[in-house]
Amino acid sequence: MKTFHVETERLLLRELREEDLEGIFALDSNPNVVKFIGIPPVTDRKQSLEYIQNIQGQYERNGIGRWACILKETNEFIGWSGLKLEEVLSELGPYYDLGYRFREEFWGKGYATESAKISLYYAFEVLKWEEVEACADFDNEGSNIVLQKIGMKFTRDSEFEGMPLHWYKITREEYFDLKDNS
Repeated sequence: MKTFHVETERLLLRELREEDLEGIFALDSNPNVVKFIGIPPVTDRKQSLEYIQNIQGQYERNGIGRWACILKETNEFIGWSGLKLEEVLSELGPYYDLGYRFREEFWGKGYATESAKISLYYAFEVLKWEEVEACADFDNEGSNIVLQKIGMKFTRDSEFEGMPLHWYKITREEYFDLKDNS
């Protein structure tokens, strides 16, 4: 498996590993964390292990997948963030997706914004992608704010399996315009 490693001021982002099992379980067993993503809380660590293995399979198949977010100060797993090839969620077909999910006790500290910004850097400056999309449940105010804050533009509304979604996109050109003007 290809290893991935990038750092921000406060975070280390790296590939998900089986050693992240307890962190993934703590994340996805919290009903507040999964409230806006259309899945029930996990109840068994086997589900968390399958999730990690699925992401590892994405690394192999697509060369990209979500990354573990480790708080540098404590070396603690606080959630995941990053990019993936999404093939199901959009009615318009496959796209490169930006996403993040953090343990509840780490909400409101800027980690989603920080990790999303480095993910866009990686998408446009390393992978040379032309665009990245993301979506958030209508009622997930925090995620909608983060996506706008990092420069993504609202593009449409849709529904997936009963979930109402706001969609956002940023192009390579828009990313570099923002970067040049900051």
